[in-house]
Amino acid sequence: MKGVLFDGRRVHVVHDLEVREPLAGEVLVRVVAAGLCHSDLSVVDGTIPFPRPVVLGHEGAGVVEAVGGGVTHVGVGDHVALSTLANCGTCGECDRGRPTMCRKAIGAPGQPFSRGGEGVYQFASNSAFAERTVVKAVQAVKIPKEIPLTSAALIGCGVLTGVGAVLNRARVDRGDSVVVIGAGGVGLNVLQGARIAGALRVVAVDSNPGKEDVARQFGATDFLSDVGDVRGVLADGADHVFECVGRVELVRAAIDLLDRHGQAVLLGMPAADAEASFVPAALFLDKSVLGCRYGSSRPQRDIRLYAELYQEGRLLLDELVTRVYPVEEFEAAVADALGGRVARGVLTF
Repeated sequence: MKGVLFDGRRVHVVHDLEVREPLAGEVLVRVVAAGLCHSDLSVVDGTIPFPRPVVLGHEGAGVVEAVGGGVTHVGVGDHVALSTLANCGTCGECDRGRPTMCRKAIGAPGQPFSRGGEGVYQFASNSAFAERTVVKAVQAVKIPKEIPLTSAALIGCGVLTGVGAVLNRARVDRGDSVVVIGAGGVGLNVLQGARIAGALRVVAVDSNPGKEDVARQFGATDFLSDVGDVRGVLADGADHVFECVGRVELVRAAIDLLDRHGQAVLLGMPAADAEASFVPAALFLDKSVLGCRYGSSRPQRDIRLYAELYQEGRLLLDELVTRVYPVEEFEAAVADALGGRVARGVLTF
């Protein structure tokens, strides 16, 4: 079968991957569509260290082809969106409704794939850039068949991360002010999360002025090209600032833009050894800096919720998909993503 493989030197589409059958508590999914997220590229450039060879992809949707023993919540033929959260479901964190904090969810990478008799790693317990993948049952969330799979694919990472950061982690309230630094795939979902939450002023900041129209479509009330101009719009600062780029100087800017009792939420992915600095006094008056893993989400609950919001017309998915590429055009998809020409590119099989 086809898949996008990173062998440690280059990324290429291969046609001789194999995937094992699902074991107890697992699901085999035929992937129909998968979004290209910057995290996939971060594996290639070394920002995210990961063993190789590895099948990339972690934001996908497809159709269940087989289930292992004990799996009852999905069956053959069901449409599912995939999450990367392979949590155990039984530990204290899972029991408290905090599956993103499950220590087993970040376990040792598995090798459900093989090529030429050699094991191949699975990225983020998902590897959606393959025609078929095996995931833990908890990662497969049944969705209505009316939702196009090219749109549903984006729920499992960009939507969960961005909308979840607003609703679950920051808990933005009606009338709050929000600044979103970076209007890429995650940033756009932060914008629409703020809109859904009822934020009154939502300021998008992106150095690419070509992103203004789509940022406003998703919920921005204001658009700026320079983070230094935010105080001209929000003189006292913002209740919530979301850093969605992953640059340390923007982390500092996010903190400096907070109003009293404000929250800076860090969503961008800097290098693993990057360090950010700020003035501790900047956090006086009850300001805070929040990390946020995967939108502090509960995928089985949140994916279903976002699917319902989509069907009600309150959450935008189709509008996130700028262009669809057959998987063989992976390099073109990467070039468009790095060039800022797409909100999200989607690969299809």
